[in-house]
Amino acid sequence: MDVQTLETFITLADTKSFTKTANQLFVAQSTVTNRINELEKELKLRLFLRTNRSVKLTTQGERFRIYAEKVLSLTESTLAEMSAEQRFDEHIRIGSADSIYEGHLAPQIKAFKDKHPETSLKISIGLSNHLLEQLQEDLLDVVFVYIPLKKASYHSTLFKQDKLVLVTDIGNKKYRRGITRDQLIEENYLMCNFALQDVGQYIRKLFPRFHQFELEIDDCMKIMPYLLGKDNYTFLPKDMADAYIKDKKLREIPLIDFDTPIINSYIVCKESQKELMAQLVS
Repeated sequence: MDVQTLETFITLADTKSFTKTANQLFVAQSTVTNRINELEKELKLRLFLRTNRSVKLTTQGERFRIYAEKVLSLTESTLAEMSAEQRFDEHIRIGSADSIYEGHLAPQIKAFKDKHPETSLKISIGLSNHLLEQLQEDLLDVVFVYIPLKKASYHSTLFKQDKLVLVTDIGNKKYRRGITRDQLIEENYLMCNFALQDVGQYIRKLFPRFHQFELEIDDCMKIMPYLLGKDNYTFLPKDMADAYIKDKKLREIPLIDFDTPIINSYIVCKESQKELMAQLVS
């Protein structure tokens, strides 16, 4: 199998249509069909269930997709690094949770880039657990996440500590003097599970067991469209919320009879990359 075949497989898995796949890849539909048939013959597996209207992955196809995506990602990353080596002295692959990047990391990355123009950077934004997986698969050099990695040959250290603040749209006039826990339970709270583990569990425990949130999302940057211009509420890291508060888009609400825990974020890298990590955050 080759890269073209794997790209065809992934595209067909996404579009569920031979016609759409052919159009997207700018090839004939017969080419798509031949590539998939040859791939299934080579693997001796049935990867797709075909009907007159669409196709969908089999169980074996779902498992093969994980492998195909990793191969393509590694291939693209390796080719990019080889190309970068011709233009730059060093190439660094950085992963970060979105809220860490927005709240803390972006200005430090800019300062590093200004100081080291001979170094190329590739920045990936994602969820903490996914970034840690990519680090261990050698797809990233250093990650900024909410979960420490306690594993031999890897180095985890505290990056930042941040406070959670309750915010709402600037136009929402309620609770200017503060809000109680009972009052918060009655409002439209949007659950952002960005911090995972202890902090996420703490927020859930503020609400009754089996409480159904109006919206749950895994990244606090994605929650903004549901927060701005609406009478909704959520907790955000203070350093991130401050930018919206300064722009008069959000307002912080004081907490009357409860408090929030501190959010810890971490830098994680291989032991051999500790010197690189120190340069990034110096």
